[in-house]
Amino acid sequence: MTTAIYPGTFDPVTKGHEDIALRASNLFDKVIVAVADTSSKKTLFTIDERVAMAASVLSQVSNVEVIPFRALVTDVAREKNVSVIVRGVRAVSDFDYEFQMAGMNRQLNADVETVFLVPSENLACTSSSLVREIASLNGDVSLFVDEVVVVALKQKFS
Repeated sequence: MTTAIYPGTFDPVTKGHEDIALRASNLFDKVIVAVADTSSKKTLFTIDERVAMAASVLSQVSNVEVIPFRALVTDVAREKNVSVIVRGVRAVSDFDYEFQMAGMNRQLNADVETVFLVPSENLACTSSSLVREIASLNGDVSLFVDEVVVVALKQKFS
């Protein structure tokens, strides 16, 4: 049984994230969507809110589990017996950063491979930071996020 971990901040979870999680769920027996509780990034949503939104958005996918984590993703992978880290890559600029991170992760845990997945073309420009910015200016983000996230963003910015 091959288990993959898809880590990220997911602040908030977007349709691009959902697309990558769905693609991964078709490739691996189990996918753990690991929501980072990080102090290095100031997030709009709390860890509990981000986990709840991701769990809601992905609730129809039977082989996806959503968990919070506050550790190195390589340590979580070791603890959960995960052999693959899934990362979404939208553009060349993403790849440069992700390539460096994959190399570092390999140094930290040689038993884990990183797999890069590309989102659907219509989601390639979607990012959490752009969604937050549009929502903060009362823009319509329904093309980019699930309805549960639309509601949560409206509550945050009201």
